[in-house]
Amino acid sequence: MVIDFNNKKFKALFNSDNGEVSTSTIFHYYQREHIVWAEYSGGEIGQGFLIGKVVDEKYFEFVYQHINTQLELMTGKCKSKVSLNESGKIMLTENWQWTCRDLSKGGSVMIEI
Repeated sequence: MVIDFNNKKFKALFNSDNGEVSTSTIFHYYQREHIVWAEYSGGEIGQGFLIGKVVDEKYFEFVYQHINTQLELMTGKCKSKVSLNESGKIMLTENWQWTCRDLSKGGSVMIEI
């Protein structure tokens, strides 16, 4: 299963309590070969960007940065497992960690919209 992220949009189904992404946050993804990037905003996120690489057909990893609605600069890293749900939509099961503040870890599930 080779997934093409180019021009796909995602939103969160779930995020850990220590995360800032919510169901109001929309991610717009782009892809060129093994490079994946996205812009995101909404909810507690004023503006954010991520960039990463496809590791294989089931995983990709990225780093992210955003400015939240309190005007704080936030940074982190993430590994995402790629799958398809029963409707054929892309799902991302993510394990992430802040690289700022308390360096805490969390998890999220994203769905293609």
